[in-house]
Amino acid sequence: MHKKNKKNKKIFWILLAIAIFLSLLIGKVSYTMSVQRKVPSLVRVNQNLAVRGNIFSSDNFKIARSIKLFKASINTKSLDPDKKELFIKLFSIYSHIPEQKIREKINSQKQKGYLVLSNKIDQRAAKDLKELAVKLRSLSVFQRDDTNNILYGLDIHERGEQRQYPYKDTLTPVIGFMRTNNNSGKQRVNGIKGLEKQFNKELNDMTNGILKGERDIRNYIIFNKNSQITQREDGQDIHLTIPLRLQKNIELMLDRYKEKLGAYEIIASVMDSKTGKILSLASSNRYDPTKLKQSDIPHTNVNAIEYNFEPGSVIKPIALALAIDLNKVNDTELFFAYNKGKKNSKGEYPRGKFKVGKWRIGDDHNFKKNYLNLEDIFIYSSNIGTATIANRLSAEEFYYGYRDFGLSLPTGIDLPYEKRGIIHKLYQYRAGEKKGNLNIFKTTDSYGQGITTTFIQVMKAYSTFNNDGKIVTPYIVSRDNVPPPKQIISKKTADKIKYLLHRTVEKGTGSKAQIEGLTIGGKTGTANIVEDGKYQRKYMSSFFGYVNDKNNSYTIGVTVNDPISKGKYWYYYYASHSAVPVFKEVTKILLKLNYLKINK
Repeated sequence: MHKKNKKNKKIFWILLAIAIFLSLLIGKVSYTMSVQRKVPSLVRVNQNLAVRGNIFSSDNFKIARSIKLFKASINTKSLDPDKKELFIKLFSIYSHIPEQKIREKINSQKQKGYLVLSNKIDQRAAKDLKELAVKLRSLSVFQRDDTNNILYGLDIHERGEQRQYPYKDTLTPVIGFMRTNNNSGKQRVNGIKGLEKQFNKELNDMTNGILKGERDIRNYIIFNKNSQITQREDGQDIHLTIPLRLQKNIELMLDRYKEKLGAYEIIASVMDSKTGKILSLASSNRYDPTKLKQSDIPHTNVNAIEYNFEPGSVIKPIALALAIDLNKVNDTELFFAYNKGKKNSKGEYPRGKFKVGKWRIGDDHNFKKNYLNLEDIFIYSSNIGTATIANRLSAEEFYYGYRDFGLSLPTGIDLPYEKRGIIHKLYQYRAGEKKGNLNIFKTTDSYGQGITTTFIQVMKAYSTFNNDGKIVTPYIVSRDNVPPPKQIISKKTADKIKYLLHRTVEKGTGSKAQIEGLTIGGKTGTANIVEDGKYQRKYMSSFFGYVNDKNNSYTIGVTVNDPISKGKYWYYYYASHSAVPVFKEVTKILLKLNYLKINK
């Protein structure tokens, strides 16, 4: 009995030892499987990365596009040491990365394992490298990992996207530029300025393609009924109204004139007067969006819509149009020019001056007449004549008339950060009205001082004179829902101003814009630039008008910001010597590229 108990005890302890051993073994295996051992997932997910939409010119050139970037990686534990040099040589050939650079990257790795060879593989190289990956397997360049029986090789994965501008600085700053970010480990881009900003949502409206399924021993997806496939959808493309060839020709011409005139910036635009469709919006201050430098930062603003300036005399046709439309003036009237001196040797009277309250208002030109009619006032740009007529308008007629022409209001152009400009308040135009006194705000605002506009506001206003009194909304991106033109003055009034603009080119300050066989009209403006609340000895010279043939009608505008105004070429600050010649060059380009034809 004693021997039997002793035997049972022995068996008990043996069984207990076996149980403890098995428990420890099972625990160890479980721990290794769940924690220590990195077993690859039985399911593989491949993404087909969608990219931002393209921006096309109206003649179908890609102005902006996005390309995929790929990452090339290996597991150096699996790289056969005897075939390392073969891998380096082949990878260098297919990736166009120097051998030495690859060798240094592999050799500098402190502990063998996952290694990224490049983050900047383009789509064409990625395709070639994927084919190389298959060849490397057949050449046994990589060995199977004994830990999990997986054959690691050369992996090519999508890393994100990169924005490209094939024509570099063309259409900048209008096109804008990008900022990159890394969402979910993928490099993405977002528009910061210009069209890239305005249409960021549409361009980035995309869905990645997904391929998900069980993997085989070579880590490839097995296609079966459980596989999941989602089609890739890239962002929306946008199509501009601007043809690349026309834009580039105008930009190159502006570059030449910027150097010739010594200007800070020259802006020129061509717009269809009937529809508002912009055919060109060009600046001499451009930059490469892919290589943005600190010195480029001031040029990233679209100054055609973001820069307010005192327009000067280009505003006079608006004030006169309001008076004509409301029958406040007629062609037969004569207006005293306030000259008090005698004629000089050229038969000209001295420049007149008259008082409005405590202010003295003068003209910039001498006249051979002491009395001026409406055409004289318009063609020779008389401040006194324009102010006298403008003061016949009531405060409401003046204020709402200027707003009808789009002054102090956004134009509706499809670009971000548009400035509104400033005109005076209604109550300010009412000052002195009941007593029959001349109003200083109507006076100065009638010839473009004391108010501010943007380039595109003046373009929009001038479209009215070349479109039977209807104002249009300027736009750059093709679309179906363009706001219809709005009638703001009568066709009769518009035709009258159009005629006077034409006469200004025939015999006034715009004479250098003439081209025989085309109907051309326009108005010059030369105004001091205001900085820090003070007028500077810097000038904004401008010329806005129209050019028509039998089938086409275009509104064209030019501003020259701070041309040379001293020394040998001091006269360049006059619009007739700066903005007008540029206007004519724009017209010549339109002729050369068949947007206009000489009338016979």
